[in-house]
Amino acid sequence: MIHVSGLQLPLSYTEEDLRRAAARALGVAPGALQRCRLVRRAVDARHGRVAFTATAAVALSRGEAAAVQRCASPQVRLVTDAPYAISAASRDAGGRPVIVGSGPAGLFAALVLARAGRPPLLLERGQDVDTRTAAVARLRAEGVLDPESNVQFGEGGAGTFSDGKLNTGIHDPRCRFVLATLAEKGDAEDLLWQARPHAGTDRLRVMLRAIRQELLSLGTQIRFGCRVDDIALEQGRLAALRLQNGETLACTQAVFAIGHSARDTFAMLHRRGVQMEQKPFAVGVRIEHPRAMIDRSQYGAAAGHPALGAADYRLSCTPAGGRGVYTFCMCPGGVVMAAASEPGGVAVNGMSEFARDAENSNSALLAGVGPADFPSAHPLAGVELQRDMERAAFRLGGGGYRAPAQLVGDFLQGVASTGLGSVAPSYRPGVTLCNLQECLPAAVAAALRAALPLLGRRLRGFDRPDAVLTGVESRSSSPVRILRDAAGQSSVAGLYPCGEGAGYAGGIVSAAVDGMRCAEWVLAARQG
Repeated sequence: MIHVSGLQLPLSYTEEDLRRAAARALGVAPGALQRCRLVRRAVDARHGRVAFTATAAVALSRGEAAAVQRCASPQVRLVTDAPYAISAASRDAGGRPVIVGSGPAGLFAALVLARAGRPPLLLERGQDVDTRTAAVARLRAEGVLDPESNVQFGEGGAGTFSDGKLNTGIHDPRCRFVLATLAEKGDAEDLLWQARPHAGTDRLRVMLRAIRQELLSLGTQIRFGCRVDDIALEQGRLAALRLQNGETLACTQAVFAIGHSARDTFAMLHRRGVQMEQKPFAVGVRIEHPRAMIDRSQYGAAAGHPALGAADYRLSCTPAGGRGVYTFCMCPGGVVMAAASEPGGVAVNGMSEFARDAENSNSALLAGVGPADFPSAHPLAGVELQRDMERAAFRLGGGGYRAPAQLVGDFLQGVASTGLGSVAPSYRPGVTLCNLQECLPAAVAAALRAALPLLGRRLRGFDRPDAVLTGVESRSSSPVRILRDAAGQSSVAGLYPCGEGAGYAGGIVSAAVDGMRCAEWVLAARQG
């Protein structure tokens, strides 16, 4: 198979256009191509024109190596599509492994173990999606929730699946397995060729239900409403898990894929002597603009073309003498959503459904923080920084989980906002206008203020005065890393820290890949 990259295609291209472009790059007639399929497509908005740049996988009837050699171009190369292989577990593999958490790391760890013949017990502290859906409907009917509120619910606690951005900066062969699995489960082939694949909240629910059904069919046991409150050790090794309901589960191998908001579990593991350390992360706010403005700023006259959809962006800068500021988890045609996990705290996030057709587009606007910003040298001091910000945001919001918000123009001038402009905040249950400096670390507020005009030069309108800032975005990544050895185990043998919460991933795909890696370690430990 040959991969041909850098192919330029018009917005309204056809499959025949792709075939002809690939043949032209190879210097052969289109008829010489036995097969030609799209493997990657991105928008190219440089040089004042908007088009697609694509990579095609091509099969020739003969002479593929010679064709690549003749082209002598880095954009034409031979590839071998070797699928990810799961080794069967040995017959004496031992007891059933336990997976704690059913986000991307936990689900894909479970999938690898189940397909290898060692179906695990999967423990999820939340409720399944159908139970959550019914609960939300009841609260709306009772008037507790606004009928228009954008309350989200994952598939058994898979909170990181709320939006479904599947782009990643890691280069690991397991990534293809993750994308292929989600594409198969959701009949979503586009995930395999999008440069920045996006599943959307609505399609992810379908995918996750299908994964759960496969796990059950392979013998996996799934228990919802099961919080792990403690662990028991014997001679430094994991011996059992103690659940909130008082049950004790004998267990010598457990993958802790707990997510980066499992603060009570972090604290419990620290008390039990599991070694961990502080980790830098980033905090800030959500910035919200009209979707149409972002589309025009990125695509110009091509904005609104049906082949393009809502535009995204990725911006960063380091103001002179300051700390780095960047946008993260950009949600084209999306909404700002509530993401609090503790009483008395407000945290926000963003999400989009597959259509990305909401009125606004939003993104996290973050500045990095590290141990020098934390209140102490304790391994969990980063958690306390997050908690302080979220409690301050709750107070500023006035209670009821309303979020504090401020217009960009007022934020730049350091004054509280008293009214909105033309950008209507999407956050529910609503926002309270204020001065966001009162819930942000001073250094973070200063960095964001210095960065906004710089980013406005890179994306026209980004710093428009009536853009809305909503706080606080405090959960960009885990504030702690749970240490593990070369075999994937923590300082407690048999306990495998996993995924984003443990400090080893930064998104859905990388977390799923780390879950697969941990499953491989579990299998190797029993087979070796």
